[in-house]
Amino acid sequence: MDSGMDRDRSLDSRWVSSPAAHREAVMTETARFVAVVEPADLTTPVPSCPGWTLVDLIRHAGSVQRMFSGLLRQRVQERPLTRETQLDLPADDAGYPGWLTASSQVAARAFADTDPDAPMWVWGADPHARFWMRRMLFETLVHRVDAELAVGLRPVIDPALAADGVDEFLVNLPFAASFAPKTAHLRGQEETVRFRCTDRAGDWLVRLRPDGFGLDPADAEAAHPADATVEGAAADLLLLMYGRLDRTSDAFETSGDDELLARWVANSEF
Repeated sequence: MDSGMDRDRSLDSRWVSSPAAHREAVMTETARFVAVVEPADLTTPVPSCPGWTLVDLIRHAGSVQRMFSGLLRQRVQERPLTRETQLDLPADDAGYPGWLTASSQVAARAFADTDPDAPMWVWGADPHARFWMRRMLFETLVHRVDAELAVGLRPVIDPALAADGVDEFLVNLPFAASFAPKTAHLRGQEETVRFRCTDRAGDWLVRLRPDGFGLDPADAEAAHPADATVEGAAADLLLLMYGRLDRTSDAFETSGDDELLARWVANSEF
C-alpha cells in the first residue's frame, strides 16, 4: 500500500491535528471521494466492504455525515433513541456523487455553527463536539480509500493525517462495544501490543487487562517492552486498524507473540 511519502512529502508538513484541520479535511476527503466515483460504474463491487457496491458505499458515507451533522446541530446530551435523519436521497443512482458533495456541505454548515469545545454526548472518549468532527473525518477517509480500492487505484494518505487516524481509532476503540461486540474478547493478563510508525512520530501501547483494554501512557513502552509489536508506515497502520490491510502484509514488521497479535486483529473490528 502506498503511504504517499515518496509521492508528496509536502503533505506531512502541512497537517496538524486540530478541530479546524479535521473540519477542513472532511471537505477535502469528500471531494477526493467524489472525484473517484463520478466517472465510475456505481454498480462496481467494493471488495473491502463485502456485499456493497459503490452506490452503497456513497449512501453510507453521506448518511453518516448527515447523521453526525444532526447530532452537532442538536448538541445532543444523551444517547439518541433513534438514528433517523433527513437524508434527501437522490432520485436515481446517477445523483449519488452530487448528493455526497451536498452531504459534506451539510456538515460544513453544522461545523460553522458549532463550538468544537461544546460539551456533548459521544460514544467515545472525548465528550465534546470535536469528537464528531474527528470521527466524521476518518469515516470519510476510510471510505474514500474503499472507493479507490474498488476502482483499482492505489490510495495515498498523508502520513501525519494517518497517524492522527491511528490515534483516534485506538483512543476510542475501548468505548465501541455497543457496535463492535468482538472487543469484549480483548481481555488479558496485562499483555501489551505496540503499534509504531516508521515514517513519522507515532507509538501506541495497548494493554489487555482483566477488566478491559486501553492505551498506556505514551512513555510506558520504555519501562515495559511490548509482548507483540507491529511497525509500519502510518498510512498502512491506519488501514490495518480498519481491516483494509492484513497484518501479514510485507508493509509491516512484526515481532513477539503472534497469537496475541492475531487475537487483537480478529477482535478489534470497528
